Amino acid sequence: MRVIAANWIERLGGVLVCAALLLPALAQASEEDPWQGYNRFMFRINDNIDAYTLKPLAKGYQAVTPQVLEDGVHNVFRNIGDVGNLANNLLQGKVQDAGVDTGRLIFNTSFGLLGFFDVASKMGLPRSDEDFGQTLGAWGLGSGPYVVLPLLGPSTVRDAFGKVPDSMLTAQAYIDHVPTRNLVHGINAVDTRASLLSAERLISGDKYLFIRNAYLQNREFRMRDGEVEDDF
Repeated sequence: MRVIAANWIERLGGVLVCAALLLPALAQASEEDPWQGYNRFMFRINDNIDAYTLKPLAKGYQAVTPQVLEDGVHNVFRNIGDVGNLANNLLQGKVQDAGVDTGRLIFNTSFGLLGFFDVASKMGLPRSDEDFGQTLGAWGLGSGPYVVLPLLGPSTVRDAFGKVPDSMLTAQAYIDHVPTRNLVHGINAVDTRASLLSAERLISGDKYLFIRNAYLQNREFRMRDGEVEDDF
């Protein structure tokens, strides 16, 4: 009995040590995802909608579309997105990056046939990846809790509010003809989803946690403009 009691106490001690080590990580996860119950619910809804609509459309789009055309369509939407990059770089005081964005817009829109060909990248003008959520962060606003938005997917409270002004810097916002606007929205959504098909192979374990952590880490990386802190 003493041996059994000793083994039990030893195991209990091990559990307590592990718990002590895990508590800080669990506390951090709770702070960044306090609405996990709702988020998982909305994630399942979005995932089911994607599985039965957008994902099959994206696969079909890739299957029937020549690679050069698929790349061209993707480049056109990226060229339009450079307008948002330019605006947000200016709002963040990144004058040099804004100048590069301006050059990209000029060269890709003219020589690149409205952006179908990304000639600016070949000229050594790298593409920015800025949005109003990052601008709010640069102005000192915290990200707030993680939240899964209906249809739009992973976000934070700050990034969710940032989507509103970002939407005003897209071509769709200025198309008055509703069927045409909806068609552009649809093509953009399918093109974006098609570009993510290959990344799905990287998902492992709990899909919700994997996507949440990947999103938050990517946002932090972009907020720091690619600079990674060295903890050693």
